[in-house]
Amino acid sequence: MLLELKKVFLTEGESLETSFEFLLGEELQARRFEKPVKADVLVRNRAGLITLDADVELEVIFDCDRCGKSTTRVLNYHFEHILVLSLSNESSDEYIEVPDYNLEIEDLLRDDIFLEFPAKLLCKKDCKGLCQRCGKNLNDGECGCDKDEPDPRLAVLKALLQ
Repeated sequence: MLLELKKVFLTEGESLETSFEFLLGEELQARRFEKPVKADVLVRNRAGLITLDADVELEVIFDCDRCGKSTTRVLNYHFEHILVLSLSNESSDEYIEVPDYNLEIEDLLRDDIFLEFPAKLLCKKDCKGLCQRCGKNLNDGECGCDKDEPDPRLAVLKALLQ
C-alpha cells in the first residue's frame, strides 16, 4: 500500500491515519500466517518532524520450539519511525527516507515485523519440552525415566574422571 505523504510533509500539524490489512507470506520458516496482518498507521507533522506510529496485529501458527506442539498465537507490535525527504549521511537506521513523498508502508512494516519476530516461539512460557531419553512431552506429565542416570554418551568422560 502506497501512502501519499506530500500534504503531511508540507503542512505543519497535518496528519494521515489509515487502517489496512496485508499478507505476510512464508518469509519466516516453519511459521504460517493464514490471516492477514492488521495495521493501524498514523503519520503526523509535529513542528516539522514527521513521525509514523504503527500498531500491527498478526496471528501465527507454529510448532513449539521445545515440545513440537502445534500452537496459534496473536502477536501485537508497536513501531515508531521518523520520516525524512533525504538523508545527509549515506545511510541511517534512525530515519526512513521518503524522497518522493510516497511510502510503501507494507514493505516497511514487513521489515519491522521480521526484525521484532522472536527467534524461538514456545507454546507457553514455562514449556517443559520433551524428555531427552524417551521423547515424551513433559507438559503432559512425567515420563518415568530415571533422571539420575547419566547420559550414556558421556560415559567416556566419566571413566576419565575415575
